[in-house]
Amino acid sequence: MTVGTQMQQAVASCESALASIKGFALETEDQNAKQMFQNMATQQQTVLDNLNARLQYIQSEEPQFKN
Repeated sequence: MTVGTQMQQAVASCESALASIKGFALETEDQNAKQMFQNMATQQQTVLDNLNARLQYIQSEEPQFKN
């Protein structure tokens, strides 16, 4: 398995986690929990953005991703 493939899987997992966290924020009525989940979602979005940036770099460098 290439690093690019592993990064794609990491991005997909991160997206899934982000969707779950956002869902928790929407479903809870506890305002403290809602705020906590919203903060977590913001942090997870930052992680996702960083992973996507790295994936784009990898895709531009690995021969199998070049056209």
